[in-house]
Amino acid sequence: MARTKEFDPDAALRAALELFWRRGYEATSMSDLVEHLGVGRASIYATFGNKRELYLKALAHYEQGLLPDLLADLSRPGPALPGVRALVRRYAAEASADDSRLHGCFVTNTAAELAPHDTDAARRVERNWDQLETVLHTTLARARAEGELPAGRDPLALARMLLVLLQGMRVVGKASPDPARMRDAAEQALALLG
Repeated sequence: MARTKEFDPDAALRAALELFWRRGYEATSMSDLVEHLGVGRASIYATFGNKRELYLKALAHYEQGLLPDLLADLSRPGPALPGVRALVRRYAAEASADDSRLHGCFVTNTAAELAPHDTDAARRVERNWDQLETVLHTTLARARAEGELPAGRDPLALARMLLVLLQGMRVVGKASPDPARMRDAAEQALALLG
């Protein structure tokens, strides 16, 4: 007869995500995970696999909440550019806010720490960025079709520039608490939208 799990796997996954997000992959040991999750090592392995597999599952869990919120923000009826402007300004504010500044973005952290040498992590990061770029491109194309964006502006190139800006703000924000730096970068980028 199979034993039932004595812990909530979803709660354990959220706790693992929080620990990896705060400390990073390399700085988090299996002993740290056992202590933080309050789950035995054998149960972690049986439920999630090894540390790397648990990290990738935590990344997938993190990503599940990103795109739906972004789509909702950028697909509201009416003009498209106010949503893009609000998104860029929100990233700038979050990148310099103490609580999120220290953690950064889990996808961006993964890009910096794991993607250079882990093809699965790199693929997941690239997929996430492709989705963000696609949402921005679609929104900016709608803005150009509705006359909000000058006809000579390339929605795809602008979406790519914004993707790089947003991810860059996440990286710079981890080390720099200067909100003026983020705000100025955001406003200069938004000026390109017309």
